[in-house]
Amino acid sequence: MLFPSIVILAIFSIYPTLGSIMAFKYFDPIAGIWGSPWAGLDHFKMLFQIPEFKQITINTITISVIKIILNVSCALAFALLLHEIKKKWFKKSVQTIVYLPFFLSWVIMAGIFKDFFSIDGMINGIVHKLNGSEPTMFFSSNTWFMIIIYVTDVWKGFGFNAIVFLAALTSINPNLYEAADVDGASRWAKLVNITLPSIKGTVVLILILSLQGILSGGFDQIFNLYNPLVYQVADIYDTYIYRMGFQSNQYEFATAVGLFRSAVAFVFILVSQWLAEKYGEYKVF
Repeated sequence: MLFPSIVILAIFSIYPTLGSIMAFKYFDPIAGIWGSPWAGLDHFKMLFQIPEFKQITINTITISVIKIILNVSCALAFALLLHEIKKKWFKKSVQTIVYLPFFLSWVIMAGIFKDFFSIDGMINGIVHKLNGSEPTMFFSSNTWFMIIIYVTDVWKGFGFNAIVFLAALTSINPNLYEAADVDGASRWAKLVNITLPSIKGTVVLILILSLQGILSGGFDQIFNLYNPLVYQVADIYDTYIYRMGFQSNQYEFATAVGLFRSAVAFVFILVSQWLAEKYGEYKVF
């Protein structure tokens, strides 16, 4: 029964990784990957020498960390508020509505947001009618662009994360709340002394497992929204690899960057699994 899955995994996941050898060669399209001359570590040396490397590393880590913090905190706050609602039909309706954006691709979402925040878009139109100010070029400003990136990412993904926290909240023993009511505890006291300690393990686990994607940064979102004017703050590993490989035709250098990123990401995976087992009481392997 596992044989078809193993074959598919070998063809589409394991075999393509052999192409990573291109990172150690001077690629010649005529000779092919295996016939191209060896370059050794030249591409990796060049990687650490170029000025863009430090910036894309800072951008990737900064964007990923802020996204993780905002997504977890907003999803947790929303789940706590929704958990207090007693009417089940309203709770289910709100939960479904906020969950829907998760199913939309960033290609569609980027088109919508670009129309909203364009010079003649709805946002600039509203601002102009309120105070008569000149249109703002949101996608050309480093500050405004990053605000849009963080807000839209939270808006799209917090509904999915909130479901995880809602599941943890429903598993709390209701007898604890009844005992707190008998003692005259306020809602805030119950939140601090019962709710949050009971789901602490889930919150810690989500944060720890999020470390695995800290070198991702969200390629789909940034690639569909950014432009050369905001490369300084928005360019990340994945977008840089795409430009080097498909736009500049520097296939071997792009492969070297991707291999370096994968190696560091693998270390983060091992660290996150160790932290999850130690502090989150969760074990994958």
